[in-house]
Amino acid sequence: MNPEITLRQAVPEDADALLAIYAPYVTDTAITFEYDVPSCAEFRQRMEAVFPRYPYLAACRGNEILGYTYASAFKNRKAYDWSVETSVYVKKGCHGQGVGSLLYRELERRLKLQNVCNLCACIAYPNPESIAFHEKHGYTTVAHFHKSGYKFGTWYDMIWMEKAICDHALCQPPFIPAGEIKEK
Repeated sequence: MNPEITLRQAVPEDADALLAIYAPYVTDTAITFEYDVPSCAEFRQRMEAVFPRYPYLAACRGNEILGYTYASAFKNRKAYDWSVETSVYVKKGCHGQGVGSLLYRELERRLKLQNVCNLCACIAYPNPESIAFHEKHGYTTVAHFHKSGYKFGTWYDMIWMEKAICDHALCQPPFIPAGEIKEK
């Protein structure tokens, strides 16, 4: 791990800093299909909705947040408890420093403690950087949807990539919400 970068659980007070990282992805890219930058209050509510069930992590250098990652529900049905959607965003100018990899490795470690089995990433296509990043972390493409999102006057495809991080047991251990995890 880069000794200058530390990882910690994000807190509601990080909303401004995390939103500042996310906003250029909304305004300048098709990486997210969101059209409008959410308000800080809405972004904070989104964060707080994740906290009870899933990890939401920030990568910091001193007091500066360089990036963040979180897991969210893959689908809202009980049988999907062992599958999550992953997201990672790195601050402009901080790419290529290992921030995203540090975040994803820690996210995966924590999700294993929760008995999560499947990590799923929804990626706008084309996005060779994100695809290469996910492949480096063991994800494979499992679905390709054509002309799924329209942004900036262009139709974009979307792919789903997945990674299994545990055995799929016939008697699967129960999903443990993030707030109930006791570090081993």
